[in-house]
Amino acid sequence: TQKLNQWFTKFGNVNFFKTIFLTSAYLYPVSILLLIGELVLSVLIVQNVKYTEIDWVAYMQEVEGFLNGTFDYSQLEGDTGPLVYPAGFVYIYSSLYYLTNKGANVRLAQYVFVGLYALTLLLVFRIYILTKKVPAYVLIIMCCTTYRIHSIFMLRLFNDPFAMTLLYLSINLFLKNKWNLGSIIYSFAVSVKMNILLFSPALLLAYIHVLGLKGAVVQLALCASVQVFLGLPFLITNPLAYIKGSFNLGRVFQHQWTVNWRFLPENIFIHPIFHALLFTGHIFTLWFFFNICNTFMRSYSRLKYLEGEVAHDMKKCASAKVDMSTLSQLFVFPMFLANLIGVVFSRSLHYQFYIWYYHSLPYLLWCTDLSVTFRLMLLGLIELSWNTYPSTIASSTILHFTHIVILFNVYKTNAARLKAKI
Repeated sequence: TQKLNQWFTKFGNVNFFKTIFLTSAYLYPVSILLLIGELVLSVLIVQNVKYTEIDWVAYMQEVEGFLNGTFDYSQLEGDTGPLVYPAGFVYIYSSLYYLTNKGANVRLAQYVFVGLYALTLLLVFRIYILTKKVPAYVLIIMCCTTYRIHSIFMLRLFNDPFAMTLLYLSINLFLKNKWNLGSIIYSFAVSVKMNILLFSPALLLAYIHVLGLKGAVVQLALCASVQVFLGLPFLITNPLAYIKGSFNLGRVFQHQWTVNWRFLPENIFIHPIFHALLFTGHIFTLWFFFNICNTFMRSYSRLKYLEGEVAHDMKKCASAKVDMSTLSQLFVFPMFLANLIGVVFSRSLHYQFYIWYYHSLPYLLWCTDLSVTFRLMLLGLIELSWNTYPSTIASSTILHFTHIVILFNVYKTNAARLKAKI
């Protein structure tokens, strides 16, 4: 009875549950429970929710041409048009082509994406556990508002999940000082879908500060080598067609599918001047945040060096432990911020693109001084915008409003913190 009372005193009181849900102390066990719950839910979705065909058949048609010996990118196409993704996409979906009996076994493909979703969550949770930036209830909310995310993975089978999973894997590797392997995985992610390049400004800063100029050049060369290696069959056959087809920065999107620019007339939406203005805004905003991101990465480099020195000394004292995992915040914040800036100035966002930044939004909001209520309200408005189909003038306007509010408060909060430390 005494032991039972002691157990109840420790685990059965309100303060214990507050510690679990309102702090980052128990992120690890909470993440495990969420992962199990998400796996069960994903299986139920596959079994009970109707699959919607959008691009899967076209993907299979595109890679079928490659598997039949066509290496000229200009000749690879499907029902939705020509192949517009780099070589990594071709290899991944070629594997799925064989695994699913030429794409016929869609149910098996869905279960592959269930596994991919679980891996994505595992990698995302690990980043949140390392950074200790958000309380556990934020991860719970993140898993409770995944209607669109589940759809992108299990019911649509888009290529965006593969790209983002590889991206989160590379971030985990970078945080563990596995720079060469991290760069290889990062470049592989780019070869699946180019949106991964939105993270590159922050990654370049990390290369320079952590590895030095020479080390940065080595990593950039490694990334380029991966692209050449993956694209070699196509580069040998028709290099211009491959580069133009898979890395086409001037691609024009259809106005009917846009989530973020619905309030613009189509003639403005497709106009080159509008695209140039967006590119200019993207570059200017990156420059505007440069000092913050540069300071974060420089501090990350210095603390990483200190961590190495401390770890060396700690080996001499087996009982001593120093937790410096929160320095990971200094790396993750610029990476997520650079991506958000790219998303804000995207020429068009389609529904599957939500996954580009869905899992990083809570992190960025918890990098501001906004109240918890206002943070959750912004997440709710973003969720509302992405779940409005078809998009409307109101939903697009709300999406831009929330993006601007987040960027403004991220800058205001972190610029003030840096100024206070000078």
